[in-house]
Amino acid sequence: MAARAYIDGIEADTRPLFDRIHRLIVGAFPDVEVGVSYQMPVYRRRGRSMNVGAWKHGVSIYGWGHQENLSILERHPELSSGKGTLRIPRTVSEDISDAELVELIRGALGDDPAG
Repeated sequence: MAARAYIDGIEADTRPLFDRIHRLIVGAFPDVEVGVSYQMPVYRRRGRSMNVGAWKHGVSIYGWGHQENLSILERHPELSSGKGTLRIPRTVSEDISDAELVELIRGALGDDPAG
């Protein structure tokens, strides 16, 4: 599986953050399908998708849909680089709660099409 090969190749410094986000996605949506798109893991559910890429700085999340009033962006507006990209550096990741990440995940992959 291409997603497994990508995940296995993530650098050791970044792997815990990626694994945390992966665990939260699968925990929130056990029916999510994991594939590869744009050469990185993509999480698909009910016609919605969200890519998660691991880089030297940490993890980037693509396709989260510019949700308004997200807790994570209220506390860390610098994480949004526009165009549906959220960059989470390893240096900031410990200051982000699982609840904030789940809020983002639910908005991107949840049942509400407006989410």
